[in-house]
Amino acid sequence: MSKFFKYLATPEFRKQAIIAFTVLTIFLFILFFSLRYYTRHGEGKPVPNFRGLNIEKAIEILEEQGFRYQIDSVFILDKPAGLVTEQDPDPNTNVKENRMIYLTIVSSQTPDVNFPDIENKTFIEVRAMLSNYGLKLGDTSYKPDIARDAVLSFSYAGQTLRVGQKIPKGSRIDLVLGDGYGASEVELPNLVGLTLSEAMFSIKGASLTIGDLSYEGVVQDSANAVIKYQYPSYVPDSLAKVSIGTKINLVLSNQN
Repeated sequence: MSKFFKYLATPEFRKQAIIAFTVLTIFLFILFFSLRYYTRHGEGKPVPNFRGLNIEKAIEILEEQGFRYQIDSVFILDKPAGLVTEQDPDPNTNVKENRMIYLTIVSSQTPDVNFPDIENKTFIEVRAMLSNYGLKLGDTSYKPDIARDAVLSFSYAGQTLRVGQKIPKGSRIDLVLGDGYGASEVELPNLVGLTLSEAMFSIKGASLTIGDLSYEGVVQDSANAVIKYQYPSYVPDSLAKVSIGTKINLVLSNQN
């Protein structure tokens, strides 16, 4: 061990140490500058802003500036097909030539959606549902019905839709809604020959009301009396209509 320490103190060791240090320094210096040259440290160019450009124009710029590129697509409602919506790296990021640039464009293919069940739901509910499914509200019309603003029927491009039917996303859906008033007129029922209880049931079912009751002749058994006449009168083979709530006057008789 003493010989080793004596060797460290000799001029020969110092000479070898200086040579080794010099060689290592030169090696590291060459390695450092070689890496700088290989990686082009500090060199680069800013990435252009491709957002809002058509994909053809974006590709033209990419190829002119020596960038590679990869394109993905996504469907966006009310955006023209081929429009660049996203990019990576972001605009003005300093990158080297031949760097891969990732672009997202609007797809030209419209995806389909399953039409939701909107029947008998309110207009406010349906409007939100259509928006959630990526569909648009088309024309709305009203028809007599006691359910106000309830969806009675729906169609797309003039064709009636089925629940679950596939239609293009972004389609306009036409709605028919109830006006909340119901039908203003109903068919007049034929009450002649019915008992009073049967006639009352039929009148109520037609949204009409009982008017005056009168009897023809001597009526000894009112339970078995039947309707002899009604006013307004029912005319066979005709479609008579009266307003909702109209009073129907009845004449009863025990005579056939």
